[in-house]
Amino acid sequence: MYQMVHSSSPHSNSNLNERKHKQMRPLVGASVLGLFIVIAAVVSWSYYSASLRKADLLKTELLDLKRHGFHIRNQSGVIVFRMTFRSAELDLDSCTKEGTILSCTRSTNGRLNFFIQTVKPKDTVMCYRVRWAEFTTESFVEHGMSYKDSSWYGGAESSTQHWPILISGIQEPKPFVTTDVYSNRGGFGGILERYWLSSNATAIKISDSVPFHLGWNDTEQNLYFQSRYHNTPYKPPPGQQPFPELSYRVCVGSDITSIHKYMVRRYFNKPTKVPSEATFRYPVWSTFAVYKSDINQEKLLRYAENIKKNRFNCSHLELDDTYTSNYGEFEFDAIKFPNVSEMFKKLRSYGFHVTLWTHPFINYNSSKFGEGIEKGLFVREPTGQLPAMVRWWNGIGGILDFTNPEAREWYLSHLKNLKSKYEVASFKFDAGEASYLPQQFSTLVPLPDPSTFTRRYTEMAASFYERAELRVGYQSQNISCFFRIIDRDSVWGYELGLKSLIPTVLTISILGYQFIQPDMIGGNLYPNRTDGSPELPNRELYIRWLELAAFMPAMQFSVPPWHYDNDVIRIAQKFTALHETLVAPLVLELAGEVLDTGDPIIRPLWWIAPNDPSAHKIDSQFLIGDTLMVAPVLEPGKQERDIYLPAGKWRSYKGEYYDRTPMLLTDYEVDLDEVAYFTWVS
Repeated sequence: MYQMVHSSSPHSNSNLNERKHKQMRPLVGASVLGLFIVIAAVVSWSYYSASLRKADLLKTELLDLKRHGFHIRNQSGVIVFRMTFRSAELDLDSCTKEGTILSCTRSTNGRLNFFIQTVKPKDTVMCYRVRWAEFTTESFVEHGMSYKDSSWYGGAESSTQHWPILISGIQEPKPFVTTDVYSNRGGFGGILERYWLSSNATAIKISDSVPFHLGWNDTEQNLYFQSRYHNTPYKPPPGQQPFPELSYRVCVGSDITSIHKYMVRRYFNKPTKVPSEATFRYPVWSTFAVYKSDINQEKLLRYAENIKKNRFNCSHLELDDTYTSNYGEFEFDAIKFPNVSEMFKKLRSYGFHVTLWTHPFINYNSSKFGEGIEKGLFVREPTGQLPAMVRWWNGIGGILDFTNPEAREWYLSHLKNLKSKYEVASFKFDAGEASYLPQQFSTLVPLPDPSTFTRRYTEMAASFYERAELRVGYQSQNISCFFRIIDRDSVWGYELGLKSLIPTVLTISILGYQFIQPDMIGGNLYPNRTDGSPELPNRELYIRWLELAAFMPAMQFSVPPWHYDNDVIRIAQKFTALHETLVAPLVLELAGEVLDTGDPIIRPLWWIAPNDPSAHKIDSQFLIGDTLMVAPVLEPGKQERDIYLPAGKWRSYKGEYYDRTPMLLTDYEVDLDEVAYFTWVS
């Protein structure tokens, strides 16, 4: 019943061990594999957890930071803003987050100071303060802002103005400074601010301290924001190293109108007074386009007599270039104006106020040039030893240094003397762009930003504000004067022509300049830049121009209607009367509100339809306040046009009532002596 077991031989034991070893191999392999999987899982989880922590670290509110840039979402989760870091990428391992501030200390270029700070000033607005500062003097910082999938507005007046901004070609970043775009058509314009606004309800404001350059690429659909001191007219503040720093604030709101209102109230100056009511009600009459520099006492009096003879009202008569013997003098040319006191007395008896043309240049052949050198009144070359000679459209001379209190007082005293001696009403302040400064220069008070020269020049007009006129502005919204858009050519198109008026006025309105003078009806009448004869702008162009001007805050004639025919005189009388009775009362009401709000008088259609994509792109219609919409004819040979009515109830100037809006009126008839306008029906 028991079975005997025999002991194994060595050979049989070897076979048994081998079989056991073979049986163990899969178990060992499985164990090793299992251990590897466990380790890999632990490492992956750790890496994933670290990635989650890093991803969380690199978020701040609705902004996601990457090594190559960042994007921002709105409250609905849609990406509305993209910025790319072009000059270097961040080392994300150097980034930390503390409270509302996300900061990094290294980039692919080395050490840096970078941070993004979140600020929530109100429930409907989220702002992000961004700063990238380098620590080497010859470096630069460049970020690229995408303008794809949205419409953008703001920046600067330009020679070819579109609304919204139309980018074409490729431009390497260049200094963003005030420029005379009539003579330098590739410049940024005499009225500019470092501010842009998008239909996606985002806005960006570049800091004043940045040595700011702007470029673009229409293929990439990017604007390039660059900070650089090397080989530029910018200078670091005294005592600071020229380390480039790019800082800006991006704000996101619920719609384009509300975010713009926030930005204006937060960042823009506002005027403190409203200019003369007469300038809003009645046309300004300038001598320039019709007489140029060939003006004299006889012609001025005849011009005034013709204004009265043809029964036109007048805010003031503007005596332009040239009433002095040489540029930079402050007394009348005795040959051209033999009896100045008697001339002013006669003009006053006609009921005319008179303003005089002025500028910041003292030509070398002026009797005042030597005095300017002796008293040190001019901008100087970089060493500060010699005055810097500059070329402008009327010659060569010195340019007054308005950082110098003595130069300011000298200039103002001459203007006040003219005002007192002849009862001059005010002055037309021409030029003032930083582009007239030398590439390298020095002033008594250093100017880190050349455009600050423009700001200092606009301050000269403040004491003459009631009828004063400026054509430049930089941080000058609190100068309570009319700001004139740059001279226009007598042409139909977008390059300084009739079609450019509405986009230009809308642009500088968005930049905070609301008391707008749209320059002379019919343009400058330069022979090689005129649609029409050398003596007169095209008749139809002139009529359509004056019709549009009647709906602007102010009107300005130079080429007079009586140089055409009785029908043109009749049309001009009709629209100057309409301006006085319909437009001016509304504009004056809005002008008073500007002092508190800074809101535009002349508004884009999207102001009342912020979420309407069609309203974002319309450049040939505009609003006066929220209640009067204007749609002028801007094409030659046309007596009809398409008109877009935003949501609301509207009544046309013909009495038609529209309430099924928004809607497009196609081929709406507008006769040659008409402007289509519509009033909001509440």
